[in-house]
Amino acid sequence: MSETFATTGTIAAIATAIVPQQGSVGIVRVSGLEAIPIAKTIFHAPGRQVWESHRILYGYIRHPQTRQLVDEALLLIMQAPRSYTREDVVEFHCHGGIMAVQQVLQLCLENGARLAQPGEFTLRAFLNGRLDLTQAESIADLVGARSPQAAQTALAGLQGKLAQPIRLLRGQCLDILAEIEARIDFEEDLAPLDYESIISEIERISTKITQLLATADQGELLRTGLKVAIVGRPNVGKSSLLNAWSRSDRAIVTDLPGTTRDVVESQLVVGGIPVQVLDTAGIRATEDQVEKIGVERSRSAAQAADLVLLTIDASAGWTTDDHEIYAQVKHRPLILVINKIDLASAETVQYPRDINQVVKTAVAQNQGIEALETAILEQVQAGKIQAADMDLAINQRQAAALVKAKTSLEQVQETIAQQLPLDFWTIDLRGAIYALGEITGEEVTESVLDRIFSRFCIGK
Repeated sequence: MSETFATTGTIAAIATAIVPQQGSVGIVRVSGLEAIPIAKTIFHAPGRQVWESHRILYGYIRHPQTRQLVDEALLLIMQAPRSYTREDVVEFHCHGGIMAVQQVLQLCLENGARLAQPGEFTLRAFLNGRLDLTQAESIADLVGARSPQAAQTALAGLQGKLAQPIRLLRGQCLDILAEIEARIDFEEDLAPLDYESIISEIERISTKITQLLATADQGELLRTGLKVAIVGRPNVGKSSLLNAWSRSDRAIVTDLPGTTRDVVESQLVVGGIPVQVLDTAGIRATEDQVEKIGVERSRSAAQAADLVLLTIDASAGWTTDDHEIYAQVKHRPLILVINKIDLASAETVQYPRDINQVVKTAVAQNQGIEALETAILEQVQAGKIQAADMDLAINQRQAAALVKAKTSLEQVQETIAQQLPLDFWTIDLRGAIYALGEITGEEVTESVLDRIFSRFCIGK
């Protein structure tokens, strides 16, 4: 392995988030041959407690030389191979906060461990056969999940629901390769190759790969979320919409135009998708320097958003200012929100007919929020992305490998169509097998491992 992941020796790291005055428990994790000896050096278990695997001991952590008490803690012992890394692992369950866990970690480092690299515990689990590469990536997705649907999809990957079809496809490619190579080596002793069967099998594999690739956009959406910008003139109800939608008072609401001077964010979940909602300053010409900066940030937010909610006032109708704002955002995915329908009829509003989706709201009365969420999900689905009920979702690295596999299979089909010798078939078929193996880790390079595991937190 590269210097980035020197997977030898005993490693230690803090495995829980450390926040001052928050968190009741902090965990220090140690993995490797010296894990249990380190624990016996710094941990004192009073009475006749038995030091054996998968048993929790109660006791005290002390400095081995000065005998100074560091913390009252629990010790969890997990001997190889029945542990996360398939090495000897111990966990010190300390009091939360900063000082206790930092001091315990320092004692582990002083007594034979080294600080773990980001993702090194999971890397060892992969290298020791505890996990495949898709499961390792699912762990990172689970830790970073921002919605219940994202967490469920990550759990599906952790349970092998992505690795299973990939391994099946790779096995089918290996079977085809074996058939072809057998004919190359023992042509006289075997029946002729069934060309039609081979072609049909390659087509089936390619179709399945296409189906898996279709989950890439949804997987990215579940991981990163949807950025939605609420834009419009001052005083059309943008901040009220954010407050009603988020069920909070995130944004200041007054009758004075220009109250919102900066972009206000709120995190929501719509149909299982994380949504970052941006309430922007009202877009208008102004001489106020602070408001002018807010207006420019509103325009930037609208251009960077995945979806724009162009909000107008039903009582004012479609104005020249609304049209100017629309001209700036019309190239973005857009929903027109006609607000304040409790004050005027939305039916009289004359808006551009090239706007396909319109939602009518009275956010001051909490009306129309459900319709707005439905419209957003329709926008998502119009982009060929399913919003919910995902069993699995591939990430960008996995998608790139699937594209390589699919391209290789297409080249095999072209080779067959050109009636080239069997040796030529095997070249691209091996390329497809290698690409599929990259996904699960049967075929993997150090650079790939570096890229994947460097994104993990240190304690994982």
